[in-house]
Amino acid sequence: MIFKSTIGLALLCMTASQAAQLQVRWDQQSNKVTMTNLEPAPLPATGWSIYFNCMECATGASQDKVAVEHVAGSLYRLRPQTGFAGLAKGQALEFGSHKSAAMTKIYKAPQGFYLVYDNMPEQAQAIGDLKILPQPDLISPQELYQRNEQADVLPATALPPIFPTPLKLQQGQGTLHLAIAPAIIAAPALKAERTLAESLLRPYWPKGAARLARSSLRLAIGQVEGQASPEAYTLEVDAKGIAITGNSAAGVANGLQSLRDLLPVRPDGRASGPVDLPILSVTDAPRFAYRGFMLDVSRNFQDKESVLRLLDLMARFKLNAFHFHLTDDEGWRLEIAGLPELTGIGAVRGHSNISGVRLQPAYGSGPSPNDKHGSGFYTRADYLEILRYAAARHIEVIPEIEMPGHARAAVQAMEARYRRLKAAGKPGAGQFLLNDLEDRSEYRSAQEYNDNVINPGLESSYTFIEHVVKQVAALHREAGAPLRTLHVGGDELPLGAWEKSPRSQSLIASRNLQGTAGLWNYFYDRVEAILRRQGLAASGWEELGTRAEMAEGKRRQAPNPHFMQRGFKVYVWNNTGNAADLGYRLANAGYDTVLAPATRFYLDMTYNKNPGEPGATWAGATDIDAIYDYVPFDHTKRSGIPAAVQERLTEDGKRHILGLEGALWTETVRTRPEMEYLLLPRLLALAERAWAPEPAWAIEADPVKAEALHRSAWSGFVNVLGQRVLPGLGQVNYRLAPPGLKQEGGKVYANHDLPGVPLHYTSDGSDPSAASPLVQGPIAERGLIKVAAIGHNGRQGWVSRIENN
Repeated sequence: MIFKSTIGLALLCMTASQAAQLQVRWDQQSNKVTMTNLEPAPLPATGWSIYFNCMECATGASQDKVAVEHVAGSLYRLRPQTGFAGLAKGQALEFGSHKSAAMTKIYKAPQGFYLVYDNMPEQAQAIGDLKILPQPDLISPQELYQRNEQADVLPATALPPIFPTPLKLQQGQGTLHLAIAPAIIAAPALKAERTLAESLLRPYWPKGAARLARSSLRLAIGQVEGQASPEAYTLEVDAKGIAITGNSAAGVANGLQSLRDLLPVRPDGRASGPVDLPILSVTDAPRFAYRGFMLDVSRNFQDKESVLRLLDLMARFKLNAFHFHLTDDEGWRLEIAGLPELTGIGAVRGHSNISGVRLQPAYGSGPSPNDKHGSGFYTRADYLEILRYAAARHIEVIPEIEMPGHARAAVQAMEARYRRLKAAGKPGAGQFLLNDLEDRSEYRSAQEYNDNVINPGLESSYTFIEHVVKQVAALHREAGAPLRTLHVGGDELPLGAWEKSPRSQSLIASRNLQGTAGLWNYFYDRVEAILRRQGLAASGWEELGTRAEMAEGKRRQAPNPHFMQRGFKVYVWNNTGNAADLGYRLANAGYDTVLAPATRFYLDMTYNKNPGEPGATWAGATDIDAIYDYVPFDHTKRSGIPAAVQERLTEDGKRHILGLEGALWTETVRTRPEMEYLLLPRLLALAERAWAPEPAWAIEADPVKAEALHRSAWSGFVNVLGQRVLPGLGQVNYRLAPPGLKQEGGKVYANHDLPGVPLHYTSDGSDPSAASPLVQGPIAERGLIKVAAIGHNGRQGWVSRIENN
């Protein structure tokens, strides 16, 4: 980093209570931080540190006697050096935070600043005056207009009636007129589905009106002809009423979600009264048995209510697997009986100068241990409620306990336990210890830690894992949602780990293992045995089923034959570089595979390259079309990936593709609105691709015909999202993209990536609102034209602007 200070003479020492009166500004365009003292007392010449979190920061040589030091992970500190003169009122110091990059995004902003004096090392003072000086957009409204022209605007009568696209749908003639709610007829075994049906109908008719109903809504379990999936269903609407039959209760629930699509959009339950449903017949079943979504609650904690809200969204769009990323370096989020340190230490982030008290601040959580996203965990009661809530919606919860890497929260907590018990002279202090205290291995993890790995040379590591597995499995049994598989992580073990650990090296020698690779196999042999004793199968990230090899002079991951016949399920996230076809190679080798490609399904990636757009960039920008256009069995289509250099899926390999999964990592996500913004509408494209049959455009050989088919299907998809699906979500904070604009012939033309979304405009310099004029054709007014999509709840989307002179 480069530092510049405008510092006068050293003055009197600033007190701790005045620390918050520092002002911080980050210039997004220049990547520079300016820190100004607003107090009469100066920041002294010595005796303080200012800590902050920063993603992808680049530290370097100090200038002007001020240095920035990397502590660990995303935590940095600013410290005065010899000769620093102090910072008087009104004076500022300036430092560069990042190297230049193609995309300078808002997520890179330094955050969570706080001041600590050396003579009061446990008293941290938060610095709350932080603002970002934004960089202009890089994508012009004209570019957006051209992009949005890939879809046609459809009238409401032409919208696909059911989402995601069903397997078979036959439209009939006429409508079913429902003046009052239909009577619900269901067997006792469909209690949860009856409740769902009642909740769907309640906004449309007064409570109790169904007693006078002449029509019925019949729910039943029965064989769906030609469909083996337990989630298959039929939905029949005729002049007598509605009938939903599923191969199981899950099929009935899916049918009810499709019925929801036929009901008019009344997001706030207003205007109850008669409803006309189209006469139709649907036979439907999912393309993939596994349709998953992963939520990371370790990096930034999300409360129970946010998780339940997310499960409702998943059920609504027929996603059936909730991959719950509960542990990582920055937090352990599940109460485990017998190990209170896991949550007492491993679930708490905040400043402390004393080792073993809590985890360090991360991702802007700041100095306070009371920050509700840095700290937090699910009690046993919370987790039971989540499991039961998911089970009622036919969603399988797959908890993830990260190992052996990404385990810093657990490693720190168990070391603190060991030191406390040892100091007290208690027996069994090392029973659950996870790290070799003599380990001198040199490594740096993907998240910049050098102490985040469970040591396979310690028997106590396996004692810990077995205890945790037993406790998690017991919680699932208590909830009535038995655990079938545990996701055991396995990703991103840093190079160099274990190499200078006496305990690991002793194990390698005694077992005649082949170095670190052999130690890896030994570790997961032991983990699998633990799981089997609980009746569980092993799932993990792709590294669980791979080993490193050299190919054409480059290191790459290849299927690991050691675990090939074990029934391991691998989740393949890395589809970059020479790993683009890794998912196919693993499936062809016989591994059951879930495709979770980062460049398509990582929903924490940014929508586009505009600097103010939230989300990370390491896997690129991912807009709705990138997900919609993904062809699971041939990812080279509509991707720019050269097919010639990719391994193709064999027919046997296709049978090993279990399904698709989206993921939301939360390094850049703290609040529920931020989470929903990144998820929607992209989660709906994932739902479409995981449920719907393979689209005609993906199998059409003629490129001209394929393009026409794609335009028609894409138009239907984005229109139904903008006009019906998203408005039906109530107060969910889905993204409203900036409109496209073009100026032609003295008029301004506007469009949107979700055709049919209401656009409003102004020409007086103010931002549009729901009270502003609607865009109903070319805008002829002169001046600065501002246009924004306005959601059904009055929420304003991104504003686009263009001069019409």
